[in-house]
Amino acid sequence: MAISLSLTVNGKPVTAQIEPHTLLVQFLREQRRLTGTHVGCDTAQCGACTVHLNGRAVKSCNTLAVQCEGMSVTTIEGLAGGTEFGNGTLHPMQAAFRECHGLQCGFCTPGMVMSAVALANEKPDLTEADVRANLDGNLCRCTGYHNIVKAVLAGAEGMQQAAQPAAAAAAAAA
Repeated sequence: MAISLSLTVNGKPVTAQIEPHTLLVQFLREQRRLTGTHVGCDTAQCGACTVHLNGRAVKSCNTLAVQCEGMSVTTIEGLAGGTEFGNGTLHPMQAAFRECHGLQCGFCTPGMVMSAVALANEKPDLTEADVRANLDGNLCRCTGYHNIVKAVLAGAEGMQQAAQPAAAAAAAAA
């Protein structure tokens, strides 16, 4: 028996009919066609399905879509298009992954980026140890993680630099 779900996905209000057992990753991939959120393990071990739920990184393969009623979901597709960095440019974390070669096959990259953005938002002054400890729930089968850690640190720095002009503009407007 289908139920109604209303939430915001990548800044846009969405209402859909879903089965009560529908996982968030299924809803995003199958109903919304947002395929950047990957299914890697189906057990919340690999992190390939990580999205932001009200700004917090969550693994969408073990989150029921109905749990997201009235909430805001951001996927990798919505990260760069969000109000903070918009205009078709890459989010600073995405740019850092590209510049620092923090990916190989790219399968884990969306989840890594989403986890890294949430981490940098929570703790702006990241250390290498912070990154290694907090990304332990995201698995990459291709790299040795060195460039991923480097990318997260560079991305966090880029996020801080991008936030400075926005903060200055807000202060000037007040």
